[in-house]
Order: sequence, then C-alpha cells, then structure tokens
Amino acid sequence: MGFLYRNLLRPAVFFQDSEKAHLRIISTLARASKSRLWSSLMGSFYSSPDLPVRVLGLDFSNPLGIAAGMDKNGEAVPAWESIGFGFCEIGGVTLHEQPGNPKPRMFRANSEKALVNRMGFNNIGAKHVANKFQDWKNRGLWPKAPVGLNLGKSKVTPIEDASKDYAGSFELLWNYVDFFVINVSSPNTPGLRDLQHPNHLDSIFSACQIINDECSQTYSKPTKPILVKIAPEVSGDHLKALIQQIEKHSINGIIATNTTISRPQTKNSKSKRIFEESGGLSGLPLKNMSTEHIRKIYRHTNGNLPIIGVGGIFTVEDAWEKMAAGASLLQLYTGLVFEGPGIARSIVSGLKKKLKREGFNDIAEIVGIES
Repeated sequence: MGFLYRNLLRPAVFFQDSEKAHLRIISTLARASKSRLWSSLMGSFYSSPDLPVRVLGLDFSNPLGIAAGMDKNGEAVPAWESIGFGFCEIGGVTLHEQPGNPKPRMFRANSEKALVNRMGFNNIGAKHVANKFQDWKNRGLWPKAPVGLNLGKSKVTPIEDASKDYAGSFELLWNYVDFFVINVSSPNTPGLRDLQHPNHLDSIFSACQIINDECSQTYSKPTKPILVKIAPEVSGDHLKALIQQIEKHSINGIIATNTTISRPQTKNSKSKRIFEESGGLSGLPLKNMSTEHIRKIYRHTNGNLPIIGVGGIFTVEDAWEKMAAGASLLQLYTGLVFEGPGIARSIVSGLKKKLKREGFNDIAEIVGIES
C-alpha cells in the first residue's frame, strides 16, 4: 500500500497547495469516520498488529500515535485507530476560536522530506471541539484507543493571563479525553515560547492541576495525565529548570519535541526557498535533534518521566532509535504526509519483528537502552 501511495496518490496530493491537500484528506477521513462500514474497511487495510504498552496509567494497543496538528478540531477522531495508530492527539485547541495566521502558511520541502508551517493555532475553539467530541460519543464511534488533547494559548490572551486561558480549555474538555498536553513551544504564536520560562510554567501547571483535581471530584474519575510539549531549542540550565517545574507540579510526562526554528543546509534550490519561510520545521531534518533531546531528558530524569518522542519518524529504524533513546511512546505527522496511511502498520509490524530478532519480549524493554 505504501508503494501505491508514493507512486500514484502522493503525486496528485503534492500537486495541490499543502494546506488545501491537508484539509481535503481530513475531510475524507471525517466522512469515512462516520460510517462503521468505511471504518471497518480502513481497518482491514491499515490496522496494526498488537504491540501493547502501558504508559501514563493508560493502555495502548501499540506505541505509535498521531501528533497534534494533523486533526486540529477532532473532525476524524475514530479514523486514527482505524488506520493503525495506538492513540491520537487532537489540537492544538485554544480557549477562543481563531483563524490562525495569514495564508499561505504550510509548505513542503519534498526532497528533504520536511514541512514548514506557521499555522498559528487555527481552530474552532475549546467549546466547539467539546461539542464535536460529544457528537462522536453520541454516535457510539468514540475510539477505544486513548485520545489526547493539545492545548495552546489564544492569541488574544495576554501572556500574564495565559494560565486562565489554558485552565479554561482544560475544564471544558476534561471529561472527554484521556490525557492533556500543555503546548508552550509552538513557534507560530507570538510570545508563546516565552511560556517555557519556569515562572510562567509554575502558574500554568498550578492552574491546570487545580482544575484537574476539581473535575476529578465532580465526575468521580481519576485525574487526567498532563504532559508538556517542549521546543528542541530548550537545553542546558533551561531544560533543567523546566524539569524542576515538572517535578514540582507532578506533571506526568514530556513530548519531545515540537517543530524547530532552525534550518538545515541544503543544495536543493526549491528546498532553500521553502526553508526561507518563517515557521516551524518538521520532518526528517528534525530527527536527530529530537532524538538527542529525548536522550537528554531521559538522563536528566533517570528514566522516571515518560517521554513521547516525535520528530522525523519515517521508518522502523527511526522509531526504534527514539525508543532506545528513552521514548516510551511515539508520534508522527510529517511521516504520514510523505509515506501515506500505511505507515503506522508498517512501523508497528516492523517493531514487532525487530523485537523478536533482538531477543526482547516486550516493547517497554527497549526504552532507554541506548541513552
């Protein structure tokens, strides 16, 4: 199936504007998700073998998930499980609906297997996303696989009120998802990365944990795991201070990493033009940078803090490398764009075979073995 996508469907998709192609694909998946027949058909082609792992107090059928940004508004929630992913992360969602940055704002560097985007948290807002989630539940189509929610700060909200903004979204969506991700690392909202400073994190984490406890009591359910998504540029003392805040507030994990504002060297003239665009870079050029950050975090935390590794995962070897560096779970986005809907099945099947060849019994056994 990967061969057919790369040689027949991908050329047609890549002929279109990047964002328009993305929206058409999400729209197609959204329609298919509303039909049990079509969901079943997708599963027959693309479902992954079981490779179970328990992380964050949650059970995953396999460790590979779809990253935030792919399905911003929860339009295709059931589809991600159908095409082989062990979990999905919806968003980024902000408290207030917002259109995002001016278009064009998404660009492909095909020869580098990379994307540059400056979307700016375009989404329908937390209240409307909650309504979409409720609709999926009412239809009986909510997936068995864990669903996470990526939260960003609304552009209209001043930095000093960021904690209220995150907490407001957190409360509206608490009863729908399995875990939350505090996104303070997107490069496409002015000032957002400033929130990675310990003082800002202190107030954001405090506000969200208060809501977490209150909602837990209201709904008589356990508190939800909270993770924070960091930029690949966070390092040294800054990384240590960030981890201290995570430990102080009992944050449950880190997603490493978001897109990068750095740019690789390239001799390809088309890629050079793309890399001159402002925004966050994802894909293959991010792979080594994100893997090294995973390794650093794993060492700093003595392997005691779950890490979701994301950035440049295209193959079984890429996935294995990130888990060996310290990631307990994985996510991809750009890999799906370039390799097509069979990528999850291909990677999970490959991981299962590699585990057997290497003499491991459980996928959790490889986490951190090369840190």
